[in-house]
Amino acid sequence: MSKLRSFFKRHVLLVGLAAVVVPLLSIIGLQYWSLRKLEKTSIVAGTVGMKNYLGGVSSEVKMFYKSNAEQALAVPAYSVEGDNLCDLKDHFPVCKVEGAKLVFLAGFDEQGEAQTLFFNPQDLSAHASEVPPAEVRAVQFATAPLRMARKENVAMPQPMVWMEDHDPDNFVLIKAVTDDQKVVGATGMILDPAYFREVVLPTKIKESLAKYFPDGTDENVIVTAYDEQDNPILSSQSAKGQHDEIKTSLPYFYNYKVGIRSRHMTPEQWAHWNFNYSLSLSLLMTAVLIGGIVLALRTASREMRLSQMKADFVSNVSHELRTPLASIRVFGEFMKLGRVGDRAKIREYGEHIETESRRLTQLINNILDFSKIESGRKTYEFERVRLEDVVAETLKTCEVRLKQSGFSIVFQSPTRPLPAAVVDREAVAQALLNLLDNAVKYSERAEKKEVLVRVGERDGCLQISVTDHGVGIAPAEQKKIFEKFYRVSTGLVHDVKGSGLGLSLVKHIVEAHRGSVTVESAPGHGSTFTISLPAADGVADRAETQKPLLGGDASDLAFKH
Repeated sequence: MSKLRSFFKRHVLLVGLAAVVVPLLSIIGLQYWSLRKLEKTSIVAGTVGMKNYLGGVSSEVKMFYKSNAEQALAVPAYSVEGDNLCDLKDHFPVCKVEGAKLVFLAGFDEQGEAQTLFFNPQDLSAHASEVPPAEVRAVQFATAPLRMARKENVAMPQPMVWMEDHDPDNFVLIKAVTDDQKVVGATGMILDPAYFREVVLPTKIKESLAKYFPDGTDENVIVTAYDEQDNPILSSQSAKGQHDEIKTSLPYFYNYKVGIRSRHMTPEQWAHWNFNYSLSLSLLMTAVLIGGIVLALRTASREMRLSQMKADFVSNVSHELRTPLASIRVFGEFMKLGRVGDRAKIREYGEHIETESRRLTQLINNILDFSKIESGRKTYEFERVRLEDVVAETLKTCEVRLKQSGFSIVFQSPTRPLPAAVVDREAVAQALLNLLDNAVKYSERAEKKEVLVRVGERDGCLQISVTDHGVGIAPAEQKKIFEKFYRVSTGLVHDVKGSGLGLSLVKHIVEAHRGSVTVESAPGHGSTFTISLPAADGVADRAETQKPLLGGDASDLAFKH
């Protein structure tokens, strides 16, 4: 259980990400399946919607002519018997028939002979003066079955309106007139193609668009009507649409057709586009959600690591403070109790006390400087100095402590005088002491206990380098060692105690001087830390002023992790 808990703690980001990504991927899979089904359904729905519209137009046209015919042709049987045939105005229930060229009334005798009268559809009381032979032939052909039924005395229980289309130029709607289920005559109308094209068809197309495509969606479809030669005679829009079109013939005028198509995309294209759009939007939202969760988990993981680093910092600082204090206390008690009488021994103990005091002071200064940097109160006193002199003075102060640890310092000063530098003397010394302290700490097990310090000039910058022969640093850790509280987690470096603030302070001090610090290292082959600072000729003279870190305002002083 402890191993499992430790694994989750070390890999909290991966565990949290897996806990979120797996359900999200399952949801995406289900959504993909649903969108595929919706795509197929949308294709069918789009096609069915267009077919329903065409069916609606056909129904409207059929209803228009059928209702007119049912009203206009409903005459009683006695209106066609004897002399009553001429009194049509007294028997027709309406005085106007829309969509007809002519209205006729025929009476049959027992031999099936017909007497036919033609009337003006605008005024049924007026007889048509001249009837073209084609219309007469069309009526004769249409009434022929009824005349035959009258001659053979065939019963017709429920007379209905039907169409005779023998002549494509003269469609006839006809209805039998019966008396006691026997055919005694017929009424009918010859349809007007011009009225159909110019009035009926445009009106029914427009009314059906408003009915089947409400709320302005009719703009997404193009409806076109075609004549007998399949030439377009009218269109709901002038824009060109897709080539795929659904057509249907119209009732009565079956040679005419009405077609409908999408203005921009076919139902298949629209469904496919909608599928891609919805799926892309879902994937984008999922990616954004996963990204947000990753950032949140990463922040939580970083805060956990930072919290652990702070805990380690307190533990390591406690150890670092306790060690020099214990040495100072022991040597002080020896001298207080008078157990040391030899002057050389007293001098040696005094040097130990001074060395440990300096070590303690350096640690406390690091902590105080870090606190000032975090709170934005760190300032520097810049002055024009010779960098090699500052380095030499700093090495002299720590010479005793290094000798006590068994280390020797090799100082390679420049062969010629270097340009002056505008720096904070104490800050540069503190940075160098931190590098020396690290060199000693991480070279305790080295065979060659020697630290090489160089001062020189390169590419217009003054450089201080510190080289040791210690355990070295892995390449993956080299960019992280300058972060606050960071401690290398593996290898021999991890076994060395420290506060985790030294290199972080070095980085801040160097950056405050407009410089940089780099490291060259390999595991088992030691490390070389190099501080690069600009020469005085390349920077403004700031000797007499106090400037905050990096020369900016207080907000620049905040530690960046």
